[in-house]
Amino acid sequence: MTHTEAQAAVSGALESPFDIIVEPSGPLGGYVRVPPSKNYTTRLVLAASLAEGRSIIHRPAANDDARALVRCCRALGAKITEQADSLEIQGVAGHPKNPGVLNPDNAGAVLRMLLGTACLVEGEVRFETDHAESLGRRPNRELLAALSELGAETEAANEEGTLPITIHGDRSRLQATEVAVDCSRSSQYLSSILFLTPHLDHPTRVRVAGPTGVARVAGNPVLVSRPLIDQTLEVLGRFGADVEASADRFSFEVAGSQTLAAGEQTVNGDWPSAAALLSAVAAAGGMASLEGLSEDAQGERRARDAFEAMGCKFASEQAGQFYVHATGGLRAIEFDGDLATDAVLAIEAAACLAEGTTRLTGIGNLTLKETDRIGVPLQELARIGVRARSGSDWIEIDGNPEGYKGGITVDCRGDHRIAQMLAIVATRCERGLRLRGAECVSKSYPGFFEDLSRLGVKLHRVAPES
Repeated sequence: MTHTEAQAAVSGALESPFDIIVEPSGPLGGYVRVPPSKNYTTRLVLAASLAEGRSIIHRPAANDDARALVRCCRALGAKITEQADSLEIQGVAGHPKNPGVLNPDNAGAVLRMLLGTACLVEGEVRFETDHAESLGRRPNRELLAALSELGAETEAANEEGTLPITIHGDRSRLQATEVAVDCSRSSQYLSSILFLTPHLDHPTRVRVAGPTGVARVAGNPVLVSRPLIDQTLEVLGRFGADVEASADRFSFEVAGSQTLAAGEQTVNGDWPSAAALLSAVAAAGGMASLEGLSEDAQGERRARDAFEAMGCKFASEQAGQFYVHATGGLRAIEFDGDLATDAVLAIEAAACLAEGTTRLTGIGNLTLKETDRIGVPLQELARIGVRARSGSDWIEIDGNPEGYKGGITVDCRGDHRIAQMLAIVATRCERGLRLRGAECVSKSYPGFFEDLSRLGVKLHRVAPES
């Protein structure tokens, strides 16, 4: 599916279930323009929807999360028109209407960003999901506590703040001028507050607090996945927001009574998607050219450093484009995954083929994603024959440069990052792998398998096994 075709389907139905059979492949070669960033799209579309006037968002991501956000922003009153390769958005000028119920599908970032936005709505807003075993289990306790501190009334299914959630806000309730938010489990809580507070009637001081709550001891501030906050600040700045951030990103001064300014924006290329493509080349060998990336605030751009440390070589002839060359002989590395959260599983895939033991640390928050991304991926890799160990915030993988036998069916577990990881490892399985539930890649990268095929990976799509 091309980007234009995917964008045209941004409001369409979800992808039908399918499996993918990946055969041993390599060396790879070719050119890929990486898809637009999921995280930048989320922030740009939300900012445009809250702004006053007409914005154009060029080359937005066309995936399940983008679909969910567009649907929710329309329900909040934004007028969004889909064009060939852009979105035209007439914003609500900081005054969203009451949608009654919002369903963010399976998108954690969409849910959490909109929990803050819902505080601007008069009356109650109820959040629900059809994905009880995925988004439905993800905690929002710390964010709900911060919204309550600002003056909103919140109600959730349990003390961890899981869905369904009801928010009763409006500006007349939100009188607090200072708020602290515990970000030790997710930076999305802070992004939600930073999108909300410019629209309040007074300045707000936002502070990152130490860990709190059940089985936690209050202490120094903790902010996981800090690069995502830089993306939030960048996007707010593009729309003219007055937010002053400390260098450590632990405190913020947000001016009140702001109106975000509409404008014309282009979505950055997606480094997490690029990381998966880089991993495929690293694992199978070969040379590829990637285009559409920039040295922006995405932490996952550090994946390039990881693959270079593993033995890949990089060259660039022009801005936004570079070549990766892998000749085999990958080396094990140690890598801090906290600064590149959405690239961790791609690095794991290459680690399975590296000489030695790779250690990935700082990844405790991966247990709170679509799946437990520490334990669940290792369960599937173990079925292939990968030897690995894990703890609360680390993984060690003993690589096997000779590859694996394969010839089995593995389960993507409804997690797009696991699907990408398994497809990469499959290129080095003597008998390939069958990936059950491969349609889940549509959450972030609908064209992933098409781009792998473009690089030379031998694969084909089949109906699910009965």
